[in-house]
Amino acid sequence: MRGEDSKQSSMLCLISPADRVPKDHPLRHVKVLADQALAGLSKQFDAMYSRVGRPSIPPERLLKSMLLTALYSLRSERQFCEQLDYNLLFRWFLDMDMVSPAFDATTFTKNRDLLLEHEVGRQFLALVVGQAKDAGLMSSEHFSVDGTLIEAWASLKSFRPKDEKDEPPGGDDGTKGSRSNRWVNFRGEKRRNDTHESKTDPEAKLMRKGFGKEAKLSFAASALMENRNGLLVDIRVGEANGRAEIDAGLEMIEGVAGRRRITVAGDKGYDTERFVQTCRQLNVTPHVAMNITKTRTTNLDGRTVNHPGYTTSQRIRKRIEEIFGWIKTTGNL
Repeated sequence: MRGEDSKQSSMLCLISPADRVPKDHPLRHVKVLADQALAGLSKQFDAMYSRVGRPSIPPERLLKSMLLTALYSLRSERQFCEQLDYNLLFRWFLDMDMVSPAFDATTFTKNRDLLLEHEVGRQFLALVVGQAKDAGLMSSEHFSVDGTLIEAWASLKSFRPKDEKDEPPGGDDGTKGSRSNRWVNFRGEKRRNDTHESKTDPEAKLMRKGFGKEAKLSFAASALMENRNGLLVDIRVGEANGRAEIDAGLEMIEGVAGRRRITVAGDKGYDTERFVQTCRQLNVTPHVAMNITKTRTTNLDGRTVNHPGYTTSQRIRKRIEEIFGWIKTTGNL
């Protein structure tokens, strides 16, 4: 029997967004963990906001909104605010009812910057990591560290001399060949980070992943992974200056080091005297790949590289690339 396409909607509808979310939806488990972690940040939220004035967007909803943006590969906060107006799954995850107004994109961005300023996101990650430890999902003995480049949104055409003054696009006369438009074709001109900077994102630095690769305006990201289940323990994003991997790696290792000896795996970029010696001072065995060339030798000793655990660490450490792959493709970083 053919169903009837009725154009008239019901005048009375009593339903909540939770009723439309399947009982076996994976986001239900994520919501439980997120709410538990956010409950531990309540005092931090109280200290961030004034006790007078108009109520802002609840910080709990801000953090969970950023989580949804990454999980569902939304390209911007404006797109998220647009979807929040009709996406029942998002409303349920943020504990919003059917009549709650969606966030204003500009207000959402300003409130999000406040969370970043107080490093609430890092504390949120630390609480989630604590949940994994309590559930016995994380190893406390074996870790891996690695770094990658995060491409900035700044254009290479914005990478200009630091002392250059801003001029109207196209010049005063609007001609295409004017001096201010010369950066349309910059082939053959030398550009370096100490003499040039991006006019739209000054913190981005010109960097390349290796010899023969093209240089791009980038930031440096370093991650620390536990080896048992490949879970992210810590992540740092900073300036791409050539030293970021070692500096950030040692900071993250210091956070997990203790009286009990642990191992940390890494690629050959970490086979430096500073990294190896600092790890040993922290009671950490560096299971990094040996960087041996015609002009240099490795900083590791035979006792380390001949141990069976060294081979295991070198095999498992490559799983950290899965974290970087998810961050860049799905998470839109």
